[in-house]
Amino acid sequence: MVIEVSGEVDESTGFLMDYADIKKAADPFIKQLDHSHLNDIADLPLATTEYIARWLWERIKPALPQLSAVTICETPRTCCEYRGE
Repeated sequence: MVIEVSGEVDESTGFLMDYADIKKAADPFIKQLDHSHLNDIADLPLATTEYIARWLWERIKPALPQLSAVTICETPRTCCEYRGE
C-alpha cells in the first residue's frame, strides 16, 4: 500500500510532513484490515482493491487533509490507485 500526500514543502524543515503523522492517520485502519477476513469489514461492500483503496481514503482523509492518493497492490504489477474521485 502507498499513502501519497501533496502540498507545499515547509522551508524550515525541508519536508511536507512527518512520516509519523501519516502513520498515525493510517495505522488504525491498516490494522483493522490486516489479517482480517475482508468480507467482514463494516462498510466495505466488496473486498476488491478498488473498494479497499476507497474505504481507506474515506477514513484517512479527515485526519490527513494532504492525502492525494491511496494505492493498493495485489501483486507487484497489479495495483489500484484512488484519488478521491
